[in-house]
Amino acid sequence: MADKTHPMHETFKIRRAEPRDAKALTAFNLSLALETEGKRLKSPLVTQGVEALLSGSGSGFYVVAEQAGNVVASLLITTEWSDWRNGEFWWIQSVFVLPEVRRRGIYRQLYDYVHSMAAQNDRVCGFRLYVEKSNRRAQETYLALGMQETEYLVFEQLKPGIDYLDAGP
Repeated sequence: MADKTHPMHETFKIRRAEPRDAKALTAFNLSLALETEGKRLKSPLVTQGVEALLSGSGSGFYVVAEQAGNVVASLLITTEWSDWRNGEFWWIQSVFVLPEVRRRGIYRQLYDYVHSMAAQNDRVCGFRLYVEKSNRRAQETYLALGMQETEYLVFEQLKPGIDYLDAGP
């Protein structure tokens, strides 16, 4: 039960996402890209990506937070095999919390949920994530949960022809 006098102590229902959550997850991803990177993603492409993951593609899974039966936050876990550790890193990605419920401890509850899942899975050797360099608030949250900044930079190269941005208005 939520403590109404201390919103930071609200309890949300945390669970693995299901196919019925596709619409909310798509909306969260579209909002996340626009809010954090100013990018307008192609909605049909994001919908297909979310649905592929929810259908059990094996590439990862979403975890969601519910309040009064509505999905209000989510994160995505994808896996990376580490031959150095003979185990999987769980990459935390696509973290989104609806603006009206931010700063209430939802991310901590999502993180605790996946942390508990990982503790029961001998293949998991740790967590990783990437964060925008200018997003100090998120960085403070991750540090407070025991994560550490690494010495690595992230590089990428998309295959020619990959077009994920919407030309938009």
